[in-house]
Amino acid sequence: MHCLINKKGQSTLEYAILVVVVIVALIVAQVYIKRAISGRLKSSADDIGEQYSFYGTESNWTTIVKAKINETSDAYTTNRRYLDYSTSRIGNEVVANMDSEWAPAP
Repeated sequence: MHCLINKKGQSTLEYAILVVVVIVALIVAQVYIKRAISGRLKSSADDIGEQYSFYGTESNWTTIVKAKINETSDAYTTNRRYLDYSTSRIGNEVVANMDSEWAPAP
């Protein structure tokens, strides 16, 4: 009987040590996880590109739409089939960066 109690206490102590080791490992890993997350966020922000001023942007575009349409109709319905459809855009765009938006007035 005495032997059984010691093994039960030893088993509880082993579980407690295991829990402490896991907690310490998570605390140490927390630093690396935070670095990885912040690195991923920075990479995503860099992929978006430079911020620009909406009000300082000037655009001059002409959109050309070309389409060949086959249209048939009867008393109740109209069927439209696009045989050839294309769009193109010609023009330019001047984008001001955020520095000009928040620059102090002269």
